[in-house]
Amino acid sequence: MESQIKYIELKTDGVRGVGRIGLLDSSKTGKTLYYNEKVLAPLKGWAAKANYYDEETGEEYWVSNPKKDGKDSLFPAIIEIDENARDEYWLRLRNLPQNVTQSSYSSPGRSKKEREKVENSVRRHDIDRRYRAPKSVT
Repeated sequence: MESQIKYIELKTDGVRGVGRIGLLDSSKTGKTLYYNEKVLAPLKGWAAKANYYDEETGEEYWVSNPKKDGKDSLFPAIIEIDENARDEYWLRLRNLPQNVTQSSYSSPGRSKKEREKVENSVRRHDIDRRYRAPKSVT
């Protein structure tokens, strides 16, 4: 199992969350991810706010490849970088060797248009889920 550098964001309020850069391992199939003591399983179906969940706690996460421009979070945020991921992140991914000792960076977030698109899709998804007719039991 080879570790891969990823952006991991715990979705605390549905859209916003606490993000970090870290090394994750994956299962043989590549679907389940392992980060520290967490086992992250893929969420089934449509995912606008989260694509994985912690099997133990049920907490939802967004996991993706880090962006070369540092705009990993949807909203402006301070992103922590795990110590074991710093060299790879600053040297290989961002090509900023002068920052290799930095343990965090300020993500400017995505554009207002991108944020609104995600927020609207999350609202639609929640409304659809809330008002979906229950299946009848026969």
